[in-house]
Amino acid sequence: MTATTGTTVAEVMAELAALEDPRVRAVNERHGDDHGVNLTRLRAVAKRLKTQQDLARELWATGDTAARLLALLVCRPKAFERDELDRMLREARVPKVQDWLVNYVVKKSAHAEALRPVWSADPDPVVASAGWALTTERVVRQPEGLDLPGLLDTVEAEMKNAPDRLQWAMNECLAQIGITHPGHRARAIAIGERLRVLEDYPTSPGCTSPFAPVWIAEMVRRQEAG
Repeated sequence: MTATTGTTVAEVMAELAALEDPRVRAVNERHGDDHGVNLTRLRAVAKRLKTQQDLARELWATGDTAARLLALLVCRPKAFERDELDRMLREARVPKVQDWLVNYVVKKSAHAEALRPVWSADPDPVVASAGWALTTERVVRQPEGLDLPGLLDTVEAEMKNAPDRLQWAMNECLAQIGITHPGHRARAIAIGERLRVLEDYPTSPGCTSPFAPVWIAEMVRRQEAG
């Protein structure tokens, strides 16, 4: 398998294998990410390879997590078709791969809005979490046409018992509605206070809690402080 520039998948896979660090893998596996490549080093490889869409597709096809992360860094996001993105998301069961796929590729694609409601309604909670991530992007950047009260209704009814990754995505949407839309802030805070989702999530010193009422209050405080 050879990319158009002459860089083979075998060469890249060998380089990734050489970068494998058991200590990095041990840390990543605690978060569900089965790879041991330092992401700074991975980004350096991507910078050297530059954009190579064919190579990106071949790296993705290996199924290897580090290779897929690299693929998402060297691909051309707008070159993927809608069905291809849908298939990739359903293959991306590793949290970091899903996160990068949505944020680095799908959000830059012309197909993002078409995929958003389809994914949000999907019975697979991992797929649905990607739909909610795209919805959060619209809440912040292009809220026109969104039914914000309806989104809050869904969060209020479903977030408490949602699987972890879907719950996290719905909670982020709840928080961003409260942060960016003052008219819905009181209700967003009230929902967060009633559901108590992520209230006890461990937060490092200097970081903001993901508990929506705290998150909203802190971000609004920063906005008002200028």
